[in-house]
Amino acid sequence: MFAFKNVLYFQAGLGVLANMFLLCFYIFILIGHRPKPMDLISCQLSFIHMMMFLTGGDLLLTDIFASLNIDNDFKCKATFYISRVTRGLSICTTCLLSVFQAVTISPNTSVLANFKQKLKKYMIYVFLCIWSFNLSYSSNRIFYVRGFTNVSETNQMQVTESCSLFRMNYIIRVFIFTVTTSRDVFLVGVMLITSTYMVIILCRHQKQCKHLHSISHLRASPEKRATQAILLLVIFFVVMYWVDFVISTISVLLWMYDPVILRVQKFVMYAFPTISPLVQISSDNRIIIMLKNMHSKHHQRFF
Repeated sequence: MFAFKNVLYFQAGLGVLANMFLLCFYIFILIGHRPKPMDLISCQLSFIHMMMFLTGGDLLLTDIFASLNIDNDFKCKATFYISRVTRGLSICTTCLLSVFQAVTISPNTSVLANFKQKLKKYMIYVFLCIWSFNLSYSSNRIFYVRGFTNVSETNQMQVTESCSLFRMNYIIRVFIFTVTTSRDVFLVGVMLITSTYMVIILCRHQKQCKHLHSISHLRASPEKRATQAILLLVIFFVVMYWVDFVISTISVLLWMYDPVILRVQKFVMYAFPTISPLVQISSDNRIIIMLKNMHSKHHQRFF
């Protein structure tokens, strides 16, 4: 158990560092250079994932609340609310990233080509809608989260060492479950559709390039590298999300959260925010060039 807890801390540390590096890089690009529309989405996704670790991974808020002697109920409500908000923002932003990449690589003769300029124009409004929905929708959960008490009550379920989830009214529970599931199924469905579309576009493009260019030219294409990275992220996200969803649903239905299951769920939940920045870093040619230049300058100074 102690060894697995260390794995979680290592995962959180790696995730925070990778997302912080990616966030700083995209902020630098957005401020000082000509950013791509995709950079704004990736920047937001890095920020969301970093907040997921710092608030939900018992790294930041727990220590701050402990030092300020803040009430345990408030601590539980704040951490649970931020955790729910960032989780919703993560799936929405990942879906937006997949849709935008599918539109970007679509041929000029396709129907999606008409949305290329519209997506860039209304990107800020899409962000506002995503944030507004998740901030408001997740607010209902704070009424059912409190500090854990040692008193044995059948209507409370311990979800962390110091926090408990209390039973909701049946109608409210069904409503929240239906809305959440419908939202997530819709977004995952959109991601799978756009991923399938991107695979078809890539296969078609590869066949054309076999007749016109060499395979090496195709492999060097930045668009293909970015598309492959997003496809990998989407597939990994969908798998991890549904594993997390199954664990959460079974635990709520059985009204029981075993400590081992809770730690496994944490590992699954933070797997995507850990892998995502690493895949983005390895697939972004600008980051690779920047790291090579930094390494060469450091090498010259050393020798």
